[in-house]
Amino acid sequence: MKSNSFNASTFDAAIVDLDGTMIDTLGDFVVALNLMLDDLTLSHVTAKDVESMVGKGSEHLIRSTLRHVRGSDADETLCDAAWQRYTHHYLAINGQHSAVYPGVIEGLEALRAQGLRLACLTNKPNDFAKPLLAAKGLDGYFDFVFGGDAFERKKPDPLPLQKTCEALGTSPARTLMIGDSSNDAQAARAAGCPVVLVTYGYNHGEPIQGVDADAFVDSLAELGRLS
Repeated sequence: MKSNSFNASTFDAAIVDLDGTMIDTLGDFVVALNLMLDDLTLSHVTAKDVESMVGKGSEHLIRSTLRHVRGSDADETLCDAAWQRYTHHYLAINGQHSAVYPGVIEGLEALRAQGLRLACLTNKPNDFAKPLLAAKGLDGYFDFVFGGDAFERKKPDPLPLQKTCEALGTSPARTLMIGDSSNDAQAARAAGCPVVLVTYGYNHGEPIQGVDADAFVDSLAELGRLS
């Protein structure tokens, strides 16, 4: 951990992002999007294309994909059709082209061993997030799982973090946000949560070290060295 400011006694809970933080889901996104594009008789996207679009929710991902392949914004009829096809395909392949990052299980186990309550907070829809966590054997670590459709607004708005802290029964100042992008950091700052970012995630294709955070880790296993 590239900070000496953290101590296990500082926190009562941690909120952990999903895509790009715990699970590399880029393969799932690419497969589901390209199946959707096939249905719409549109050209495919690559993993490099998709990496910069991930993180702001599925609606944003679909609109960004359609804009990328068409060169212009899509009308609502096309967006609705794309959403239906994307949801169909994503639910069918969810988790099949993704993998848990090294060190994630060790990090979650260490946080639980230190007495922290854990919640997963993601902009991914609940219907995608919960089955994915279960398929990867991570669901048992969390007291709560909140997807992007759980609250009125998504990260980087602070509301999801505030609501998650309420569910956990903890104050933001004693609840650590762990994520991979500026969305997570901005939401944490606005909510009053300290924030640690992983160095291996997506962050909309931008360097993570340029984001305002309290610390950076190369693996969630480093969180076990809080003392």
